[in-house]
Amino acid sequence: MNYFQLFGLESQFNLDTNAVAQTYQTLQKAVHPDRFAHGSEQEKLLSVKKSTLINDAYQTLKNPIKRAEYILVLRNVDMPSEQMSFSDNSFLMRQMELREMLADVKSANDVDTAVLEVTQVLDAEFEQLFKIMQEQLDENSDSANAMACDNLRKLKFYQKLHVELDKLEDLLFDD
Repeated sequence: MNYFQLFGLESQFNLDTNAVAQTYQTLQKAVHPDRFAHGSEQEKLLSVKKSTLINDAYQTLKNPIKRAEYILVLRNVDMPSEQMSFSDNSFLMRQMELREMLADVKSANDVDTAVLEVTQVLDAEFEQLFKIMQEQLDENSDSANAMACDNLRKLKFYQKLHVELDKLEDLLFDD
């Protein structure tokens, strides 16, 4: 049983996350290990396994990036490793530009403004790419799924840059 089936949902990208959270609560109440405290060892073990499965499903379904990756895996899309380089030369150039922009924050005259500018650029580009990936997932053809996979990898790059920016910001403002 896949995560969507477990939660009684259609296998699609767009979900009502509030409904997912409510279903999670209902499922967890039914299998929570505390309910089986006086049960047999097998019942306790089964309860823990089901609870873990429900937790994993919930963590995947509530997070759009994890959900997209899970959908692509369900569709048997070959997911390349994150260390594999991109064949998209324009994106490789953009990666370098964004890394330079991030490095320039350290030496900026106005660090607050520099951080804000980088944040706005990352957020805008992430959102634009996210919408494209969402459309590709909705299309659900072999070519659209392959492009969604590629865009998912790019989105993960943007997330990593955001984490790096957060760390840089903490470092710069701790002084």
